[in-house]
Amino acid sequence: MGRFDGKRALVTGGASGIGLGTAQLLAAEGARVAVLDREVPSGAQGGLEYFAADVTDDAAVREAVSRALEVLGGLEVLVNCAGIGAQGRVEDNDDAEWHHVFDVNVVGMVRVTRACLPALRASAPGAIVNVASIAALTGLPERALYGATKGAVLSLTLGMAADLLHDGIRVNAVSPGTTDTPWVGRLLDRAQDPEAERAALSARQPHGRLVSVAEVADAIAYLASPTATSTTGMWLFVDGGMANLRVRPQR
Repeated sequence: MGRFDGKRALVTGGASGIGLGTAQLLAAEGARVAVLDREVPSGAQGGLEYFAADVTDDAAVREAVSRALEVLGGLEVLVNCAGIGAQGRVEDNDDAEWHHVFDVNVVGMVRVTRACLPALRASAPGAIVNVASIAALTGLPERALYGATKGAVLSLTLGMAADLLHDGIRVNAVSPGTTDTPWVGRLLDRAQDPEAERAALSARQPHGRLVSVAEVADAIAYLASPTATSTTGMWLFVDGGMANLRVRPQR
């Protein structure tokens, strides 16, 4: 018996990284899983149903969600994982970049959630998990824009949790530390010294390494599962202690 036997789930950003790891875990634990991403393989692969949509396009989101729900036959779990990164100090990104990253990382979650809510209400109890970041609550160099969007995700999570509580829908968030994803891999590839940059990213997390995709997926699955039915309006750090610990280096 899996935690998600008989459940239907939709995961955005599920074609790679944390989203893919989460979709695979939910499917392994019994859920029927639809993946929504900008570029996806056709049909069903690896036990997952794929649907293409850009979360900045409301009409495309509504159409893709409608097709996914038709295939799934309902929905109990929504994981809002789609997002993009941004580098730079507060003055380094122009207005267009600020608007674009907020459109993907924040308003994109709103569009997908809005399209899924009728099905979630009809299948309640249900759960929504939003993917934020440690950058929401920890000042990281050259992450002003990215951190601002993820801070907005945490505020959005609280507002959604309050609004949807009496609909039987729990809303929580995870805040991962620096995770070993393809996006981080691309950042490392562009660094002057990729090995030194990886070592620096690992060292700033108290447990001394990058967070794994599997660790974040496990946290998402817990918050979405029936074992967390008294947890709503919360966020869970998966960051090796980065947010709250100030440990001394080992001698």
